[in-house]
Amino acid sequence: MPIGTAIFSYASAALAFALLCLLLLTRWRGRPHALAVAGASAAMVLWGGAMIWLALGGRPVLLASGAEWLRDGAWTAVLLALLGHLGSAPGERRRSRAVPIVAALYALLLTVSAGERWLPAALVFHVTVVGRVGLAVLGMLLVEQLYRNKAVEERWAIKFACLGIGGIFVYDFYMYSDMLLFREMNAELWAARGIVNALTMPLIAVSLARSAAWSGQIAVSRRMLFHSAALIGSAVYLLAMSSAAYYLRFVGGAWGSLMQLAFLFGASLLLAGILFSGSFRAWLRVFISKHFYRYNYDYREEWLRFTRTLSQQGPGLGERSIQALAALVESPGGALWLRRGTEDNARFEPAAHWETVPGSATEPADSPFCRFIEQKQWVVDLTASGAAHADAALPALPEWLRTFPRAWLVVPLMQHGRLAGLVVLQQPRSAVALNWEVLDLLKVAGTQAASYLAQQEADNALMLARQFDSFNRLSTFVVHDLKNLVAQLSLLTANAEKHRDNPEFQRDMHETVNYSVQKMKLMLQKLSRSATPERAVPLALEHLLQQAVALKAAFEPRPVLQIERPGLYVLADAERLARVLGHLIQNAIEATPRDGGVTVRLCGDGDGACVEISDTGQGMSEQFVRERLFKPFDSTKSAGMGIGAFESREYIHELGGRLDVRSEPSQGTTFTVRLPVHRADAIERAA
Repeated sequence: MPIGTAIFSYASAALAFALLCLLLLTRWRGRPHALAVAGASAAMVLWGGAMIWLALGGRPVLLASGAEWLRDGAWTAVLLALLGHLGSAPGERRRSRAVPIVAALYALLLTVSAGERWLPAALVFHVTVVGRVGLAVLGMLLVEQLYRNKAVEERWAIKFACLGIGGIFVYDFYMYSDMLLFREMNAELWAARGIVNALTMPLIAVSLARSAAWSGQIAVSRRMLFHSAALIGSAVYLLAMSSAAYYLRFVGGAWGSLMQLAFLFGASLLLAGILFSGSFRAWLRVFISKHFYRYNYDYREEWLRFTRTLSQQGPGLGERSIQALAALVESPGGALWLRRGTEDNARFEPAAHWETVPGSATEPADSPFCRFIEQKQWVVDLTASGAAHADAALPALPEWLRTFPRAWLVVPLMQHGRLAGLVVLQQPRSAVALNWEVLDLLKVAGTQAASYLAQQEADNALMLARQFDSFNRLSTFVVHDLKNLVAQLSLLTANAEKHRDNPEFQRDMHETVNYSVQKMKLMLQKLSRSATPERAVPLALEHLLQQAVALKAAFEPRPVLQIERPGLYVLADAERLARVLGHLIQNAIEATPRDGGVTVRLCGDGDGACVEISDTGQGMSEQFVRERLFKPFDSTKSAGMGIGAFESREYIHELGGRLDVRSEPSQGTTFTVRLPVHRADAIERAA
């Protein structure tokens, strides 16, 4: 392309931006960011003059290179100002490191360009060209953030400025990428560059004419900044690796191409591993929140994500609650304990776990640790640094909490001023400073999670009440029909006694009818609990167990009774407690093969009686015990109703006791019934 064409091209750019600079310094001097755009326009004028001087054969080239760095830096500063990183007053500036980082990058590139005389020419060439490509990518990303983070009604005013400034960086990216690929400047692209830059001036001028609609502040979302930072980092990393690969090819001789390909492939794998690393992503989020924003959280985004996690379909609500709380502090897992039992016998039992081992220990609700958390409503830091500044009144941690793997925080779930649950979170992937903002957010989020869990408990209770109501209605009709049958069979028995002529017929008839009557009476007794009101009396456990085992003596395997501590009495209804123990023994027999064994052991510890019913059957998984064993109307038996285990546990809880289950698949099951011992001097008080 002739030299005159290049001179005309860059002269057009210089004149166009000189006109824009004049307008900004006179008629448009009151426009937002007028001084910043005027400075960039002046830099464009100087750049156009330097390019004309270079086209005429001027030396040294370093002067033209400096003018180009000045031009790119001026437009980058304009974009940073529009994004709010360069406020007009110190109070308006964002507390970020974006400006120092960009300034350091420009200083480094200028230093390398100035070291052309004493640095290798190949190194200077690649660093300079790669740096200009990187700055063009940086400019395009800033333009993209500027447009996306504007409100919809404000994009009308800013879109032409984004097109104009973005066009400058896009053309530079194309030209220098071509230069990096062919290792020489395309003369036609370089000559046409001035005209292209001149055509962007009207777009910027139109946007400035509409600049009254620009807002002074632009909210850059954390998600956008996170993805932009990852993209910029990836681009810089790939450019650096490409330069290193080219250097290996240059010095590798015959092995140069192989070394270059192997190095690039390894570098790409390393980049993919870093980008998909949860720890790296957590560190980048924490770094951006700490250094680019005044507050650690975008509360609107965090609350939407928290609520969305609790409300979505998928795993149980307990697991989703742990996951939602853990996401606030970049924790990789945790476990949930919920309040169970009556007010007098309340305790916290493991309810769910996420990405960690399930908990098995329980904690009494009246323990010093739980009372302290309920009174203070604190988020307890379990690390050494957290214990150092904790209140001296903090009681000793429970043993199960000290042995919990990588335990970090205990988040209370408060519901109407009462501790409804605990969430234990594991240590985060990246260090998180536990300041007042993080702790307050965890407290509020814990209260929100507690309300969701309480609503689920209420829904489940309502569903069970409806199921029991339907069951009771059905029982009423069945009881009525059975009563009629019993009356008819009783009458038939009385009439059959009159037929004395056939003794053998009478004897068979009498036995059959009596068996039917007894069977139907037993069904009536099971279906109509209210027919005989409960009466709590002192019961000798050893006699009750002897009767229960004797009734199962005809079954295989035959249960074996071991009484290690006789003379233990409990206060309960004899019929109902016998039914509970008989049900547990019957379940053990049915779950055990004929060649197995069922053992019933009576022992005691302190003021409590303990009945262990062990079998060597097929056992149960931990998930089955937690989710299905005590769930009403859910049975694995073909003719089962699914209320036996539920009734047993509920009645034992009514007596102030506890029913524990220890089971392993293919190893057997042990049901442990713990009941308070009845004392003779407390009969009146217990009654």
